[in-house]
Amino acid sequence: MFPVSFEYLKVHSAEEALAALQQHGGDARVLAGGQSLIPAMRYRLARPAFLVDIGGIQDMNTLHEQDGHLHFGATLRDARVEFTPWIAERYSLLADVSRVVADPIVRHMGTVLGSICHNDPSGDWTAAALASRALVTVHGAGGAREVGIDDFLIDAFTTSVQDGELAVSMRLPTPDARTQGSYQKIERKVGDYATCAAAVQLTLDEHGLITAAGVAITAASTTAVRVKKAEAMLIGQRPSLHLLHEAAMEASILSTPVADARGSVAYKKDMARVLVLRGLKQSLERLNAGVLELGATA
Repeated sequence: MFPVSFEYLKVHSAEEALAALQQHGGDARVLAGGQSLIPAMRYRLARPAFLVDIGGIQDMNTLHEQDGHLHFGATLRDARVEFTPWIAERYSLLADVSRVVADPIVRHMGTVLGSICHNDPSGDWTAAALASRALVTVHGAGGAREVGIDDFLIDAFTTSVQDGELAVSMRLPTPDARTQGSYQKIERKVGDYATCAAAVQLTLDEHGLITAAGVAITAASTTAVRVKKAEAMLIGQRPSLHLLHEAAMEASILSTPVADARGSVAYKKDMARVLVLRGLKQSLERLNAGVLELGATA
């Protein structure tokens, strides 16, 4: 199928993009990488009358550390995260995600923040953003505002970005040497949407106690969700296999998937448990915690 007719504007600054978005309101959509929007338009699931292409705005194509945070610009491609050596060295959760988003063609075109703004219920970056406590900066007629990722993700394909606004960047805390994460995903084939996936990030203190925990699952509800009970259960505790199993079970309890060609509800709920458990184990292995005899099975 072909999209319905639309007007197209390629902009060269955030100010120009905002002016166009405010002029056209709800009839306008932002085009960054286009790997989700264009297919939706072809199937006429999305019918914008006006496309504002921000893909060429170079000062939004940023990836840098500043003031204790890692900053992503709105036009940063997935592949740049995947192939940046210091990301692989210091941001294990993000490095894991960057290697399993769709396929290489999509990763060279798609943008990290664009994926989060698209907010597909089976998206990868949204779960990672939840587990790492991301903050999104949104510009609009009233100026800039920063939104925590929990409040940013509203519902399937819906975020807190309003008509006439533009998400321009995202930042997340820089993990210290005592922090590691893991992203676990199952899919029917390479490039498919997740059947289920889990993002985990853990911080241990010098005594081996968990001082911070991020746990989120995707393909488990209408949007990626934080497993708050699992996080609360982990913080302040010394890791043990019993604790990890109990925390992982909370993901299964919270998960509310739908049955489809990828699996039944019961299967997907159990996969949420399995993948969170695997993520917790791998995070601790990467921390060289030395407190568990980590088995090969979930």
